Amino acid sequence: MLKKSMKVIAMMMIGIFLCMLDTTVMNIALPAIQTGLNTDLAHLSWALNIYTVLFASLAIPLGRLADVWGRGRMYLIGLGFFGIGSLTSGLSLSVGLLIIGRAIQSIGAAIVFPASMTIGIQSVTLNKRTSVIAGLGVMQGLAAALGPTIGGAVTQFWGWRGIFLINVPLVVIAFSGCLVWLSWRHPSHGQAKLDLGGSALIMTTLLALTLVLVKGNDWGWTSRLIIGLGVISVLALFAFIWTEAHVAAPMVPLALFKDRQFNGAALATVLSGVFMVALLVLMPSFFTKVQGKTELMAAIMITPASMMIFIFSPISGFLLAKLGARRVIFSGSLAMVAGYGVLSMMNTSQYWQFALAALLIGAGYGTIIEPITVLAAGDFTGELLTASQSVIGVFRQIGTSLAVAIFVSALAVNLTTAKSRVKSYAAVSVAQLSISNQAKRDTLQVVDHQLAAEQTAQVVHDPITATKTRRLVADQYVQVLKARSLQAAPVRIKAQVHQQVARQVRSQVRATNQRIRTAATAIKAKTKIELTAAFMRPYQVAWPFTLLLVMTTWCFAGRTRKSEKV
Repeated sequence: MLKKSMKVIAMMMIGIFLCMLDTTVMNIALPAIQTGLNTDLAHLSWALNIYTVLFASLAIPLGRLADVWGRGRMYLIGLGFFGIGSLTSGLSLSVGLLIIGRAIQSIGAAIVFPASMTIGIQSVTLNKRTSVIAGLGVMQGLAAALGPTIGGAVTQFWGWRGIFLINVPLVVIAFSGCLVWLSWRHPSHGQAKLDLGGSALIMTTLLALTLVLVKGNDWGWTSRLIIGLGVISVLALFAFIWTEAHVAAPMVPLALFKDRQFNGAALATVLSGVFMVALLVLMPSFFTKVQGKTELMAAIMITPASMMIFIFSPISGFLLAKLGARRVIFSGSLAMVAGYGVLSMMNTSQYWQFALAALLIGAGYGTIIEPITVLAAGDFTGELLTASQSVIGVFRQIGTSLAVAIFVSALAVNLTTAKSRVKSYAAVSVAQLSISNQAKRDTLQVVDHQLAAEQTAQVVHDPITATKTRRLVADQYVQVLKARSLQAAPVRIKAQVHQQVARQVRSQVRATNQRIRTAATAIKAKTKIELTAAFMRPYQVAWPFTLLLVMTTWCFAGRTRKSEKV
């Protein structure tokens, strides 16, 4: 029989898994959701972004609220919100209802995530804390990494609604287990007060910052709205710091940031999250849209990264005690740098090269994520422990938001340029063809349709189909009869005329189709080259910035030490 503490930790892992899974599970299903709800990507992006926005904005104040009201009670409330949000999202009939469902989900996640970390850690004795923190940290990284893989498989077999509905039975299991195994004894907080001013300021800071990050490209980086939100975020941050330094019971004790390794863990959390999530955000769309893979195949193709996280996370926990944080995090950082080097220079037609990049990036992230989770908690206890986990959770969401904002925005700009080049190339190519104006318009319309979906056609079909050919024959036959005044001619004469017209039209159609096929094949090749470059360019630009992750190594001690914390 498992000990009660292990059962509690298992329930906490389910909560963490659900929260982190839903930060990335939607990415690969976006085309299917877009079709299913008959909406555009601009509106659908809110369903993706609102989860990150509210999660990042509410995690700290709701984590503090759990300290006052009781973490067990708040955990159950959070699971309830998450389950209702998942059910609403899975059954939604419009994009508006989907956005509402995702918002409810995110409120639940903002409650569950910090509470689950603290409950799990405090369910064991001090000498077992490191292994529990490591296990919970591995679950965070693994869930986020498995999101696209699980999303692709579920979408392929059960449709996009399944990626939300699969949460419901897991919520029921976690809820039932918590009712049985959680301790409901909560220390008295008669003198404790909520830092309402700090909560409002941190929510304002993170909400404004996240909106800038995820909507800057859509609204315009130099627009008054984005600049105004940026100014609000900065002013609110300074006001928050001043408030926390002077309030009697701060929501985020600034003592956390006096610890060098906590600061290093925060930086490494953001940077490693950016580079890991960037791989998971763009590559599934590249495989499905540009290379024409199914959602399931795309999910399988990015699995090497998730597999390496699963393998290297426990290994890094063992090495942390032997080699010290600096060496372990340095090796993981180098692996991610090397992975981005391969990614930025690879031949996309050779899958093994992407697999190598994914293996390196996943191994690097897996090596980093466990040590920084352990170092973020360190020897903190009580409210400092809760605050440390809430703050690190927020930094993780900021990393996700940065990845989505930077890489998706860069991709959007690149795709605009790529589409413009392809349209110009297609217009010149089609204009040179000796075909009818209608055939030219039809050909360019197909090109526009493919570009609108950022896709390349897998098969170049004859633009003039058999049905169109029969219609052309019929129209031409009528014109010939009128031109030759043969409307009253004998049936035999009309039959001969029809045969002649049919031979002539079919010959012209074959020649026209051949010309269009040749041009379409060239346009398809050009489209694939341009779209591939659009997807790969963000990784090429990002490669030098991965060295920032290496630089965070110097925030950590050379060997594991007992930190002196209040």
